[in-house]
Amino acid sequence: MRNVLRGLVPAVAAVLLTISPSAVAPRSMAAVAQSADAGLDNQILADVQNKALNKSQYKDVKATVQNGIVNLTGTVDVYSQKEDLDKRVHRIKNIKGVENEVEVAGPEIPDAQLQDKLIKAIQYDRVGYSSGSLRIQDVTPFNAIGVRVQNGVVTLGGHAYGPVDADSAVAVASNMKGVKDVINEIQVDPVSPNDDRIRIAVYRAVYGFPSLNKYAIDPGKPIRISVQNGNVTLYGVVINQGDKDAAGIRANSVPGVFKVTNNLQVAGAPEKQ
Repeated sequence: MRNVLRGLVPAVAAVLLTISPSAVAPRSMAAVAQSADAGLDNQILADVQNKALNKSQYKDVKATVQNGIVNLTGTVDVYSQKEDLDKRVHRIKNIKGVENEVEVAGPEIPDAQLQDKLIKAIQYDRVGYSSGSLRIQDVTPFNAIGVRVQNGVVTLGGHAYGPVDADSAVAVASNMKGVKDVINEIQVDPVSPNDDRIRIAVYRAVYGFPSLNKYAIDPGKPIRISVQNGNVTLYGVVINQGDKDAAGIRANSVPGVFKVTNNLQVAGAPEKQ
């Protein structure tokens, strides 16, 4: 019996030596991997704090990192700061994603009041600037950008002559206090030398008409002329029905115009739904 037991001892020891490394290794590897992930998360957090949150406007923003995902919480003063922070964090190495839960903590402004402020600001935003290939100093008459506000969320629509004009309108909204979010639905008109020719011709035909040149006095509130592939749409507000009709007739008189849609509103008249 003793001889049998003595014979079993080496065999059992050999089995233990064989299975112990494979049984223990997975746990050790998991622990090492977990430690490495934690170390990477700590490095990402340090980079976020040193490279993204190192500005005074982000003093009320906190960041946490788990499995490479950055979570941002806290407040900023205007929506543009939330956008900028999101871009700054996305540029940091090794992150897998960003959950931006930062809130805009600016003043609470009634939607109607905020909408009026934005309309006025965007009306005058591009006064005196040229854009793209259009050879006219002021592109304002060729931007017809609409504004709608609901619960502090701003939706921008309509048409812009070029991408610079559209981006500028978005920047105005994003930096306005009280704006919680900005939805950009602005359509940028296609690049077309023929459309540019029509724009200039319609501009001269409308503003050169004696009863309509008064609308050029206030550069922020002109009759807006939007052109896409030869189709002209007029936007804005005029004093009376006669001016609206005259503007439509003058636009229709320009050679090469396929169609004119007259969306001019008469001051004091109810808007069509």
